[in-house]
Amino acid sequence: MTRHTPRTAPSRRTARRGAGLVTGALLCALLTPVFPSAAAPEAPAPAAPAAAAVPDHCGDGCSDILPPGADGTATLAEILLDQTTGLIPAHSGDQLGPYADLATGYPELTASTIDDFFNDASFGVPADQVASTKRPAGRTDVTIVRDKATGVPHITGTTRYGTEFGAGYAAAEDRLWLMDVFRHVGRGQLTSFAGGAPGNQALEQEFWRSAPYTEAELKAQIDRVAAENGERGRQALADAQAYLDGINAYIDAADRGRYFPGEYVLTGHKDPLLNLGKIERFQLTDLVALASVIGALFGSGGGGEVENALSLLAAQSRYGVEEGTRVWESFRQRDDPEAAVTVRGARFPYAGRPADPRGAALPDPGSVTREPLVHNRTGSAATTAADAVTEAAAKAAVGSARRGMSNALVVSGEHTASGHPVAVFGPQTGYFAPQLLLLQEIQGPGISARGASFAGLSMYVQLGRGQDYAWSATTSAQDITDTYAVELCQDDHHYLYRGECVAMEKVEHTNSWKPTVADSTPRGSYTMRAWLTRYGPVEYRATVGGKKVAYTSLRSSYRHEVDSIIGFQMLNDPGHVTGPETFQEATRHINFTFNWFYADSERTAYYNSGDNPVRAAGVDPDFPAWADPRYEWRDWDPSDNRADYTPPAQHPQSLDQDYYISWNNKLAHGYTVASWGSGSVHRGDLLDDRVAALVEDGNVTRASLTRAMAEAGLADLRAEQVLPRLLRVLRSGPADDPAVADAVDRLSAWVQDGALRTETSRGSKRYAHADAVRILDAWWPLLVEAQFTPGLGEELYDAFTANLPIDEPPGASHGPTGGHAGSAFQYGWWSHVDKDLRAVLGEEVRGGLARPYCGAGDLADCREVLARTLKEAAGRTAAQVYPGDEHCDAGDQWCADAVIHRALGGITHAPISWQNRPTYQQVVEFRSHR
Repeated sequence: MTRHTPRTAPSRRTARRGAGLVTGALLCALLTPVFPSAAAPEAPAPAAPAAAAVPDHCGDGCSDILPPGADGTATLAEILLDQTTGLIPAHSGDQLGPYADLATGYPELTASTIDDFFNDASFGVPADQVASTKRPAGRTDVTIVRDKATGVPHITGTTRYGTEFGAGYAAAEDRLWLMDVFRHVGRGQLTSFAGGAPGNQALEQEFWRSAPYTEAELKAQIDRVAAENGERGRQALADAQAYLDGINAYIDAADRGRYFPGEYVLTGHKDPLLNLGKIERFQLTDLVALASVIGALFGSGGGGEVENALSLLAAQSRYGVEEGTRVWESFRQRDDPEAAVTVRGARFPYAGRPADPRGAALPDPGSVTREPLVHNRTGSAATTAADAVTEAAAKAAVGSARRGMSNALVVSGEHTASGHPVAVFGPQTGYFAPQLLLLQEIQGPGISARGASFAGLSMYVQLGRGQDYAWSATTSAQDITDTYAVELCQDDHHYLYRGECVAMEKVEHTNSWKPTVADSTPRGSYTMRAWLTRYGPVEYRATVGGKKVAYTSLRSSYRHEVDSIIGFQMLNDPGHVTGPETFQEATRHINFTFNWFYADSERTAYYNSGDNPVRAAGVDPDFPAWADPRYEWRDWDPSDNRADYTPPAQHPQSLDQDYYISWNNKLAHGYTVASWGSGSVHRGDLLDDRVAALVEDGNVTRASLTRAMAEAGLADLRAEQVLPRLLRVLRSGPADDPAVADAVDRLSAWVQDGALRTETSRGSKRYAHADAVRILDAWWPLLVEAQFTPGLGEELYDAFTANLPIDEPPGASHGPTGGHAGSAFQYGWWSHVDKDLRAVLGEEVRGGLARPYCGAGDLADCREVLARTLKEAAGRTAAQVYPGDEHCDAGDQWCADAVIHRALGGITHAPISWQNRPTYQQVVEFRSHR
């Protein structure tokens, strides 16, 4: 039986049960007959050929962590035990403590205490640390060893097939329910599978809107990868099939042994007493559905062209065409000279503003309507609340302000104490229970890696380490998605394609649900319907110059989500990655928009991946273009959505820069990203300032770089980077109002103390400088509106906020990752406030706004605006600033910020104190090289 450990039981408000309430009678009936472990019963492992020792050049220099824990599968009995006693499987939540403790423990972090907050990421498991050994399905060519410390699977195979079979088997042991959930998300069928809860509706609607694939289209991606990539393509297909065979072997074994995930019972798919019902086996097309979700969530930059057009028209309406365009460009900040960049000292021009724009298809004012996705609502789907869910999902799907998250800090050996490069990096993928990522080590012919992979796609390690190198990624968000205006003909579902009136393709399916133990949402149903053109799915309808058009969305990775498998295969292959150059070559085969970072014992490297389409001369990527051969991507073939892409040399890249930082900031000067907000103040500055100071001092260590990351992850960007100038404006004249003076004193003390959102002590659940934090949280939206609305007017201000939210505090919602997701301060008007205040103060501003706004440029009037709004903010109570939600009581500031693992299964976890850091994180320093 799996060991169970107690957890701190959260209150009802801080841990809502993902599996719903279970009656005492049902509990007794279900616990009595069987109490199996979620993992297969251990049997003596048959003898097998011994695998050769794997070289490990990291020594004790590689560490990592992934909360809440490796074990993401629980039987029904284990779920019920959690709900009634708070006991959870041993490795379901054992990483939450050390992960959370870094928030208060980082100031004293040393080389000897890193392992208090991270785990040893060396290859292999010492004999005295082996918790279990398994030959999955009785195979003799693969062994799965789990370690005592974390329960992470270490998969070692003597054949390629066996290795991948083991990877699939271990993934199913740890994440089967989650994998099943997300293959249904990718197919737009989650509500029929897991219930009609609002969160389920939002997930399937957001992701299916961007990739409404038919089964034939899913299969075509698999066939194409195998056919077009030679031996690597054929190997990728074989690996995927072996991986699926391992998953399905576990499903069969778990079904026979009745240790399958309990969520299948709670959602009505399995009968716990008679073992009736079925868990559907996985197939290759499920991997494409899963890949489409991950690609849409983290690796598909672009979009937002219609929203850009609307704000441009609003600016031109207020100021006239010439001045309105100038104002719009100053807020857009396409290539801000003051922006923090990852690659310094080089320009990589891409997606900039053309000198002579042509082909733009701007909508007629007032004509734009969003294409409805959901139709034929019945029951609980036909409510105002359900309509609101659909509206929010649509906005998240089509905007450019996507939450890329993730950060990286890499320092070359020239500036470290050891002379070897040091890296602290990882992806911010939100917080879920179980986690979207899983940890594993895979060793077999042509594969040697340890690290994190997305559940259901873990045939290769996607972020981690090899024998003598480590790599990670952040989302880059360069623009690979364009909007085209197709002129309608005949009716609303025919359009002109190169002079011919052709029909749109209708793709739809109906989802229905009924109440279950897991989800009490009343019975309901709806039909999701997408209209497809050769230029992608229809997103909006409008008129342009009086002509009826549909606005479509076309991204270069559309119908190509599986292509990246070749790059990941290369990253896991020690025969391919032998240094930074071959690492860069591997990442060139990844068509998702990511920044890739590399470190070995001597070298560091960076490369920006993605299929960047070559646009027709004069086409402005920020706005919709006419669907006309003159304005299409160069050499675009609609039959397979292939085009001419910019060559690798034109992608931002670098070797052995003194240091690299990335927190979804600007990649390089000249390289325009799709989202707004890459200006003078960005959360990347929180890393850049700290790492630059470390490099200047020299002797950087794993501990000092981790401390820099941790402190940046607690900093309030507004307070550290903008508040000092706000205070300077307020102090430029007398403070006659005692309430304002008191607020200024509190805010000043917070700034002097580091502007961190941190507990007074470990576990106190109260912030130091709590009043100052509350005041700034209340003040920021008030001051931004008062600063800019008089000059912009309400219509233009509202249009700009649709392009770029004004604020993103820690508790803000992040679309599919939900609220309480840790990531904060990625999008906001910090640069706009900063540049405007500096102009008012008479300071130098490069790339400033087109005109002054605060007090119309008058310092005294600006001071009055700030003082008035500050007084209002200071008077707001904690309950007004933090109104509470399903997790937190009104007025609970700590809980409003807290990281909460969103339950995707039956095991739940208590909140932890806010940190703005990667979900999975590595701390690496290699000591030698092959």
